[in-house]
Amino acid sequence: MNRFIAIFIVMFLVCFGACNENQPIETKLSEGDNTVSIGPEKLSEYGFFTGDIANLSPAAGVVPYDLATPLFSDYAYKARFIKLPDGNSPAPFNDEDVFDFPVGTVIIKTFYYPHDMRNESKGRRLMETRLLVHEDKGWKALPYIWNDEQTDAVLEVAGGRRDVSWVHTDGNKRNLNYVIPNMNQCKGCHINNGKMTPIGPKARYLNHDFAYADGNKNQLIKWHEAGIVAEMPDIASISKVPVWDDPTTGSLNDRARAYLEINCAHCHRDGSPANTSGLLLNWHQQNPAAIGMYKSPIAAGRGSGGKLYDIAPGDPDGSIMVFRMDSEDPGIMMPELGRKLIHTEGVALISEWIASLPPSK
Repeated sequence: MNRFIAIFIVMFLVCFGACNENQPIETKLSEGDNTVSIGPEKLSEYGFFTGDIANLSPAAGVVPYDLATPLFSDYAYKARFIKLPDGNSPAPFNDEDVFDFPVGTVIIKTFYYPHDMRNESKGRRLMETRLLVHEDKGWKALPYIWNDEQTDAVLEVAGGRRDVSWVHTDGNKRNLNYVIPNMNQCKGCHINNGKMTPIGPKARYLNHDFAYADGNKNQLIKWHEAGIVAEMPDIASISKVPVWDDPTTGSLNDRARAYLEINCAHCHRDGSPANTSGLLLNWHQQNPAAIGMYKSPIAAGRGSGGKLYDIAPGDPDGSIMVFRMDSEDPGIMMPELGRKLIHTEGVALISEWIASLPPSK
């Protein structure tokens, strides 16, 4: 008991001293017999943004970007940025996988909710900023949670929860107990072949125009000019994915495949946690059985809903994929991480796609 009292007193004194010193605090964790530095306590200490940090106005060398079809995260909007270390070589161009960014690269992603999704000019609530930091030993994730005053975000390695409400696109008010993952939970999605890795910044998701402060420009061209990506082939020859909910950008098949890749393939691909399921949903996968067509589940149970196939062409109601996407039951729902709500529009897209597939049995 005396030992626990002593630990408490030490922690109190450290906190008391830190709270009474007007200086940055470096968050540290114990790792075996060593104390390792995790990162600055506050997001503002990095200098990624200028002026009022809540405006997310990028500093020099910090480049904003977006993805043609982004991951669904309980309807949260995302503001993405990337910063490469000064003086480093750009990442080699890769038309298939995530770019191999140099050590020192930081990917910055802020999750937020507009107060009214029908009119973003009414303001927003910043929830968290996740950093992916490329160190010598690999990538690490750092979750920063925004304070109620919206003046800064503080590193919380254990994650957290925050209540948020907004007016949805249908005019109805929605409420959510938003979950910020801890450092280890981030690895649940960002893992491939035993190593943590980014998910979104692939050429095919970046190959479209972005509204920069100095005008619209294709993101890949901008990244090349900014020294983020090395020499590339002609833009017209680089693959691209459509916007999942915009029929003018691609076929129903391509929009559904893009949606499944960004939301599911970080687990359902070779080398990732769900590769043993036999369901492989990466964009370049062409094997109908691997995509789920008439594929029986490897492990039956509640997750199958009594249905025979991951995808039953022509029959969305008979497809395990739709059943699991349309569930909030933790023992059934897919994706099992990163969401609490059902993405109604995403379920509708995949249902429409499966209904359009001609049955062959």
